[in-house]
Amino acid sequence: MAQKGILVVVSGFSGVGKGTLMKCLVERYSNYALSISATTRSPREGEVDGREYFFRTRDEFQTMINGGELIEYACYCENFYGTPQKYVEEQMEQGKDVILEIEIQGALNIKKKYPEALLLFVMPPSAAVLKERLEGRGTESPEVIDARLRRACEESEGIENYDFILVNDDLDVCVKQMHGLITDQRWRVNRNLDFINEIRTEIKAFSKGEV
Repeated sequence: MAQKGILVVVSGFSGVGKGTLMKCLVERYSNYALSISATTRSPREGEVDGREYFFRTRDEFQTMINGGELIEYACYCENFYGTPQKYVEEQMEQGKDVILEIEIQGALNIKKKYPEALLLFVMPPSAAVLKERLEGRGTESPEVIDARLRRACEESEGIENYDFILVNDDLDVCVKQMHGLITDQRWRVNRNLDFINEIRTEIKAFSKGEV
C-alpha cells in the first residue's frame, strides 16, 4: 500500500540541538528527506549553500516571496527564513517523510496550510542546559546569545500549539522517540481512508459472493 509522505515540522529553542537530532534521524533511517530552508542570514563556518541552507540576499528572498515559491516564511533574529514549496511536495508524493526545521511562526503557518502536518517541539532537559549549550557553541557573541534567550522566552509561550514535545537529553533516545512518533502517524485512520474503503468494498463483495 503506497502512502504519501508525512510533513513533519520540528521547532525548538536555539541551541537545543535540533540540527544534530535531525541529521542523526536522516542518517539512521532511509525514509526521510530533510528540507533545506532559504535564509538571509550569513553562513556559519563550514556551512555550504544548498546543503545547510539556500543563502539569499534580502532582494533575492523577496523575489521568492513574490513568486509564490515559499510555503511559509518568517523573520527570526533580524533574518528571514522560508521553506521552498516545490521540493517539499515532490518528496511527499514519492512517499518520503519530509522534515522541516523552522521556528514557531513558520510552524503555525504550515499547520494552517497543511492541517495534517505533525508538529514537534524539541526541549532541553533544563533551562540551565540550554544556556550552557548556547555558550558552548562559540559561534555567537554574548549579545546574540542574549537575543536568542529572549527569543526562547517568547517561543516558550507557543509550545501548546504543537502535537508533541521531545526532550533532547540523550541524543540516541531522542532520535528513536522522534522516529517512533512519525512512524505512528502513518497509521492514523484519517491518513488511510482510501485503503480502509478498498478493504471494506472487497469484504462486501466477498460477503455477497460476487468474487
